[in-house]
Amino acid sequence: MDATALARSLLEPVPAHRTAGLTVLRAVDGAAEVAVEAPGVLGNVIGALHSSGLATLVDAAGLAAILAAGDAPGELEGVLPLGASASFEYLAPARGRLIASCKLSSSAVQVLRPVLAGTADRARISTDAVVTDERHTVVCRGGFEWSVRRVTRTAAVRQRR
Repeated sequence: MDATALARSLLEPVPAHRTAGLTVLRAVDGAAEVAVEAPGVLGNVIGALHSSGLATLVDAAGLAAILAAGDAPGELEGVLPLGASASFEYLAPARGRLIASCKLSSSAVQVLRPVLAGTADRARISTDAVVTDERHTVVCRGGFEWSVRRVTRTAAVRQRR
């Protein structure tokens, strides 16, 4: 499914993403790309993107890929992905236009599909993303372990209060 517009509408307004200037480039068939211009407001002492900005990129790429795993937009209603743990490998200073790419593994899609289809209430999946700069240099690799669950409309209302 092409979930690019949906991913933009859900992810770009998130305060951390907005602060970083994050844009969703594409979210299609369980794969996604998101971008920021670095260092921007999240610069570190060497004039590169701070590790928190890189974590934001890796997180958003994983979320966008999860959104793009659905077969139809309605499947995503009530689905709540929450990061359970993360790991990062910082490889080079992150400067200029940075793109984080994430593609769900076939096993992650297989575990996630029942939650999206409404036949299961929860799943745990992992996402891995690679962040590259304008020269296609890998500046960071990162991954998230996600707890993805389907919440009822009543539970969703309670969580917002």
